[in-house]
Amino acid sequence: MLSDEAWRELLGQGTTRTFRERSVMLRQGSAGTHLLALTDGLAKVVCREPGGVVTWLAFRGPGDLLGEVSVFNGTPRTAEVVSLTPCTAVVLEAERFRRFVERRGLVVDLMRQALSRLRESDAHRTELLTLPVVVRLARALLRLVELTAPGAESDVVRLTGLSQEEIAQAIGVTRNAAITGLQRLRESGAVETARRAIVIKDMKVLRDWATTAP
Repeated sequence: MLSDEAWRELLGQGTTRTFRERSVMLRQGSAGTHLLALTDGLAKVVCREPGGVVTWLAFRGPGDLLGEVSVFNGTPRTAEVVSLTPCTAVVLEAERFRRFVERRGLVVDLMRQALSRLRESDAHRTELLTLPVVVRLARALLRLVELTAPGAESDVVRLTGLSQEEIAQAIGVTRNAAITGLQRLRESGAVETARRAIVIKDMKVLRDWATTAP
């Protein structure tokens, strides 16, 4: 991740744009003419396969760069970014971003970020193969809390913009399995649910679920 100073300076290199809920922020297959620095809101990264299958890849929140890979390697975007809530981002033109990175000597920092995301993907694949549904669900919710309310421990956290289908995609199960997992978390007092909203009521209980052995 970039330092706070580098992030603030980076934001000064572009123009601010707002995205309505459920907007396509970056389209799969488009050229890497720019990237986005997300400053507010929650987004998802998905890959649309031939035949219409949609594969969930990641959630992204404030402080994340979106679309930087295609900016660096010059290839079309391999994934799509969609806003789950109203989002605000700074649009950074590709060449100006590359010059900024070179001038500030940030190549190593961005490489570390890329490696961190690879480790995140590897850990997610391992979870899909080894952990019970409710444990995967608890871990996914904790990651969302970290994205939208970093450092939250005891306060109630409200996660919005998520459908049950998206939660199911994120943990690699059917919608019905995700609903069953949410019911178990509700019964334990960890969460409450509403339409496209999950309220974390007890972080300790949710963390207990997330560390339950298979």
